[in-house]
Amino acid sequence: MNGSRIEDHAIIGDLHTAALVAADGSIDWLCLPRFDSPACFAALLDEESAGRWIVTPAGSSRCTRRSYRGDTLILDTEWETSDGHVRVTDFMPLRGESAELVRIVEGLSGSVPMQLELVLRFDYGHVVPWVTRTDRGILAVAGPDSVQITSDIPLTGRDMRTAAEFTVSAGDRVRFSLTWTPSHLPRPQPADPDAALAATEGYWRTWSAQSTASGPNRDAIQRSLITLKALTYAPTGGIVAAATTSLPEQLGGPRNWDYRFCWLRDATFTLQALLTAGYTDEARSWRDWLLRAVAGDPAELQIMYGLDGRRRFPEERLDWLTGFADSAPVRIGNAAADQFQLDVWGEVLGGLALARTSIGADEKDAWDLQCALLEHVAGTWRDPDNGLWEMRGPRQHFTYSKVMSWVAADRMIHGARRFDLPGPVRQWEQMRAEIRRDILEHGFDRSRNTFVQAYGSNELDASLLLIPRVGFLPGDDPRVVGTIDAIRKDLTEDGLVLRYRPEQSDDGLPGTEGVFIACSFWLVDALNGAGRSAEAAKLFGRLLELRNDVGLLSEEWDPHSHRQLGNTPQAYSHTALVRSAFHLLAGGASTTEDRIPINRDDGRVGQADPRHRRGM
Repeated sequence: MNGSRIEDHAIIGDLHTAALVAADGSIDWLCLPRFDSPACFAALLDEESAGRWIVTPAGSSRCTRRSYRGDTLILDTEWETSDGHVRVTDFMPLRGESAELVRIVEGLSGSVPMQLELVLRFDYGHVVPWVTRTDRGILAVAGPDSVQITSDIPLTGRDMRTAAEFTVSAGDRVRFSLTWTPSHLPRPQPADPDAALAATEGYWRTWSAQSTASGPNRDAIQRSLITLKALTYAPTGGIVAAATTSLPEQLGGPRNWDYRFCWLRDATFTLQALLTAGYTDEARSWRDWLLRAVAGDPAELQIMYGLDGRRRFPEERLDWLTGFADSAPVRIGNAAADQFQLDVWGEVLGGLALARTSIGADEKDAWDLQCALLEHVAGTWRDPDNGLWEMRGPRQHFTYSKVMSWVAADRMIHGARRFDLPGPVRQWEQMRAEIRRDILEHGFDRSRNTFVQAYGSNELDASLLLIPRVGFLPGDDPRVVGTIDAIRKDLTEDGLVLRYRPEQSDDGLPGTEGVFIACSFWLVDALNGAGRSAEAAKLFGRLLELRNDVGLLSEEWDPHSHRQLGNTPQAYSHTALVRSAFHLLAGGASTTEDRIPINRDDGRVGQADPRHRRGM
């Protein structure tokens, strides 16, 4: 392994794919031409020989500082050495004819000796390409892939790698570009790096200017929004859960999964964050992607889909890769796609309801689909499932899954009434009330005053913190407050929230994991909703400290080694940050939709409570 940490990496991208750039100037991860394509740089999951592209001062390692250029996805990395000061600017122009990555080295003072090493390895480090020289660089070809490197300086072949040594003095600019095309097509003319830089900066500044983010956490919010945008596949509107695969939830452990797909649950949370910040175009694209992806038999709804809505991505192991920090196996594909996770129907219906409230909808097509989805929930909500954490052990009656079945019925009732849409509303009301009674009877432990992970279980689960957010109970309900206190007492490490305790919950997997970053943001929201705003703000401030130096969060945090864990950057973590920041700014509780929350045990609509504001 190349020795880097997960938090050492920053993301750049072109809304089709993304690259991860380490703090030593090495691009350790890049899949071309899409997020879910095989990687041509895979050093992140093995040694440098699996593919990377490093540009750095000779003899240097970690940079002196780095930052994104304002509200953009352009990364500036700087080194101050005894010879002078140099900056490397990395970015990916918005996709045109081909996928491109640009690196510009600029001398700021003195004269700095630089070194470059390029190791192209297609198919996740497995295939060494055939390399030939061109007028301005090299051309590497293997099977379906063709990568052209153009350079302002001569490049040299050395031990199946490409290398260069050069010096930059104050005012010098040395430019490199990588261009991918299918190998059977003619090579395109690479874009001019300086013109591409100006265009890319203009795009991101214009996009960021649409944001409604404000207040003391404005920069953290906007960086998270930019990251969510970077995880969007522009041709379809799908949003990947993360840019990577197989970054471990436990260093050296086997809990390593491919997150380069579109989870319906993650995408719905992202929709909420984008709408909160005023990004309606992205929300419309997501809604359209969702309607296409889930079209068909509601019984065949999956928890995740491919970028283009495809349904099959079988899980396999890449045994030639040793894994990040020797955390094997490295996996591509994800077998969890075949799981039954009951909550997803509620997430989808809640997301579509929010979209209708916020941006309108094609009423007939969307409503007909929603009715079919709810009809399926009516026949399945009593069944055990795998739960939102994709447990690979026996199915259980997870409390959160039942709550989201309640949400499915609730949002349909609300939609039918508010928008005068057809449907058996009284039947839906009976279903909603029955689910509610079932949850309060079987999912709540009266002796401990807390909701529990599953019926018949004594275990806790971080998803229970979402009960007030979805409107099942008010945030200051004693049962909610009791659940908050139980989770803080028994489901935290170093004050941060675990999803559940793997050693006590039968999730079908060996090993353990770190604290799940999004869950701690859920605790922020729950504390805020319970009127404990000072505690919420303190925890939020601590969570901001888990970000890396450029504001990025992975999936998990190791409270013992103080390192990020899991795939990165993680959409779940950044959506949770955005929502918590806006909730704190609003100063009170809110639900996931513009609605009056249910606050009576009989399932009838309660009186309006001024503490429950418009959903954020």
